[in-house]
Amino acid sequence: MNLINNITQIAKKVLLSEAEAIARLADFIDEDFQNCVEAILNMKGRVVVTGIGKSANIAQKIVATLNSTGTPAIFMHAADAIHGDLGMIQPEDFVICISKSGNTPEIKVLVPLLKRKGSKLAAMVSSIDSYLAESADFVLNANVEREACPNNLAPTTSTTAALALGDALAVCLLEARGFSSADFARLHPGGSLGKRLYLKVEDIYKQNQAPKVTENASLRQVIIEISSKRLGATAVVKENSDELVGIITDGDLRRMLDKYESTEGIIATDIMTASPLTIEPDHYAAEAMAIMQEKNITQLIVTDSGKFEGFVHLHDLLKEGLV
Repeated sequence: MNLINNITQIAKKVLLSEAEAIARLADFIDEDFQNCVEAILNMKGRVVVTGIGKSANIAQKIVATLNSTGTPAIFMHAADAIHGDLGMIQPEDFVICISKSGNTPEIKVLVPLLKRKGSKLAAMVSSIDSYLAESADFVLNANVEREACPNNLAPTTSTTAALALGDALAVCLLEARGFSSADFARLHPGGSLGKRLYLKVEDIYKQNQAPKVTENASLRQVIIEISSKRLGATAVVKENSDELVGIITDGDLRRMLDKYESTEGIIATDIMTASPLTIEPDHYAAEAMAIMQEKNITQLIVTDSGKFEGFVHLHDLLKEGLV
C-alpha cells in the first residue's frame, strides 16, 4: 500500500473509532448524570472544571461552552490547584474533575482538598473503579475501550469522549434553564454570530438616504432621485403621504427603454414595481439578508405600518458581517 492510501485509511480508522466511542457514551447516561445536572442547576456558585495534561485542555473548552450557554464556570489546572489556585474554589461551587485514569498523583492529592472545601465533586473518568470515581459525589462515565493512537497511549479517543460528554452536560443545562437565542445573543455581542441574533433593521437603515418620489413624478425626477441618493432605487409614495405604493430600480429604468419607443410623458407609476418587498424596522437584520439572498435583490424598503421609512442595502449587511 502506498503512503497516500495508507494515510487515507489511517485517517478514516481514527474518525470511525472516535465516532464509535462517542456513540457508546449514550449507554452511560444514567441517574448519576441526571443528578449531576440537577445539582448544578441548584448550586449557588460556579462550576469549576479541572484536569491535568490533555484533560486540562478539554476542561478549558468545557468551561467556555458552559459560560456561553448560561452556566457560570471557571477553569482550574489541577497541578496549579495544589500550589495556591485552590483558593479560587468556594464551598457553594461545583467541581468537575476530568481524568482518564482517575488515579494520577496530582488528582489523588487534589481530591481530599476539594472534599474539605465542601464543594460537590463530579468525576469525568474512563475508569469508574478509579480513586477519583470512588471519591466523587457524581460519576460522569466517559469510558473508552482504547485510544485511536496505534500504541494506545496518546490521548485521542478519550479526550474526544470527554469533550462530547461536556457538550451533552452543557446542552442539558441550557435546555433545563430555557436558555434562548436572545440569551445567547446577550453573551455573544461581538462578531457575525452575535449580530445575527441582536442587530435589527432600525439599527442600520437610518444611516442611508431615503430616496422617494410621488406617483406622478416625471421620469426626469425619478432618474435624478435615484442618481443623487446612490442606492440604485427609489420608493414611490402617494401624493401628500408617505404611504408606499411601489419601487423603481435601475433595472426598471433599463426595462423601460425596451418597452417604450418614446419616454415622453412617462411617470413613476408607469415603470414602478407595485407592492414591493418590505421589512419592518423592528425585524432582525439577518431576516433582511435572508430575503435579499432568496429574492436575489440588493435593497429592501423599510416600512412602518405601510409608511415608507427608508432603505436597507445589501452593502450595509455585508459591512456588518452578516454572511
